[in-house]
Amino acid sequence: MRNKPMYILLFVLVVAGLALGAVFASRALAADPQQTAEPDPASGEVPQRTISVNGSGKVTLDPDIARINIGVHTEDTDAQSAVSENTTQTQAVVSALRRAGIAERDLRTSNFSIYPRQDYDRDGELLGITYIVDNTIQVTIRDIATVGEILDAAVQAGANNINSIQFTVEDTSAAYNQALEAAVASARSRAEALASAAGVELGAVQSISAYVSGGPTPVYQDMRVAIEQAAGEVPISPGQTELTVEVNVVYVIE
Repeated sequence: MRNKPMYILLFVLVVAGLALGAVFASRALAADPQQTAEPDPASGEVPQRTISVNGSGKVTLDPDIARINIGVHTEDTDAQSAVSENTTQTQAVVSALRRAGIAERDLRTSNFSIYPRQDYDRDGELLGITYIVDNTIQVTIRDIATVGEILDAAVQAGANNINSIQFTVEDTSAAYNQALEAAVASARSRAEALASAAGVELGAVQSISAYVSGGPTPVYQDMRVAIEQAAGEVPISPGQTELTVEVNVVYVIE
């Protein structure tokens, strides 16, 4: 019985602690911002509910221009001779391109380089130095029906380093607008489906952004065959290219 007052005191302390804990817990719950729909401290307004969707629009185009990198590659143990030979051969190629109907504005030097190459025998002994000269011209062809004829003329004149041919579209503004309209319609359709599934009403557009995700995608062809077929006009197929526009649209939920 001597310990009874001690048990009573402990019981009182436990009850008091539980009571204080309940008070603090209730105050913390009332102060929790997640439990109340308070306005944004920065703007003072309740944030709007929104739906964010992406949309995509694609347009298929027929290429109307072609760009070809046509080059002359020469090697010689004498640097001056390598440059001289390359210059003469390149001038012949340019003259042939002009005769084929290529305008001066559509001829642009894209690369000119000269560098030495050390040549060794099987035993690792230095045999000498060979100077390598490359001169590359980017040619724009505005009548793609003549690509094979022009390429053949360049090869016949001495072009021996044709890397690739790129078919593309010069003016894509109309195609961009068409793809943009399709992308916005796609985004609207997705937003309406989301709103219907969530049981909410779709409101006005809050924001919208657009960018070209691809295109027009150039069509490349390997031109190694051109060198092998120099005796005749090279067959060329331009194919088609695509322009793709992506949009992100944010709608307000009513």
